[in-house]
Amino acid sequence: MVRPGPFDTRAAEYDRWFDEHRAVYASELEAVRSLLPEHSRSIEVGVGTGRFAQPLGIPLGVEPSAAMREIARSRGIEVVDAVAEDLPFGDASFDLLLIVTTICFVDDVDRTLKEAHRVLTDGGHILVGLLDRDTELGRKYEARKSDSEFYSLARFRSSAEVLAALERAGFGELTSAQAVFDSATEPEGSPPRVESGHGSGLFVVVRGCRAASDARAPN
Repeated sequence: MVRPGPFDTRAAEYDRWFDEHRAVYASELEAVRSLLPEHSRSIEVGVGTGRFAQPLGIPLGVEPSAAMREIARSRGIEVVDAVAEDLPFGDASFDLLLIVTTICFVDDVDRTLKEAHRVLTDGGHILVGLLDRDTELGRKYEARKSDSEFYSLARFRSSAEVLAALERAGFGELTSAQAVFDSATEPEGSPPRVESGHGSGLFVVVRGCRAASDARAPN
């Protein structure tokens, strides 16, 4: 998982993006909400500035950037300095784990998802939000990622890659939802558009479940 860099030196600029692109942000939030299960012990890995954790009622986050942690804490989120591949929590600590866009910044996707599997309870859920590289908008992001100091660090992945990685980590009952379809800037004032599945929308949320029958063994 990427450590300091623009996420520390330009955290305020990163956070302003959500105010400057309210319609896109609203669509992404609605896509996550559409798959959000009931939960009582939840965490966001790669919580950033808390823009998803706060409105979704997730009280705890993991974030390696000190500047991002400070902003997230100002939104009432408890934040731990750690990385996705090495979570400082015991087995079965949570019944919901959220990862939004962070999957394109982790060093090791398989290890990240195995750690998520480890810290989830039997029957607990993982939600992964990603920018799907294999969509029309995703290909544009990929082609222009060097123009952004943030996304120049990213390795964009496809929904198919993330679904396969979730299966390798032991997750089942996989389902998905998508948003942000026609342009990177949704019309201001338009209601959020969310559809089931993936393949058209730039922003995709994939949900998986840790089966109650899974044996707990060292990952």
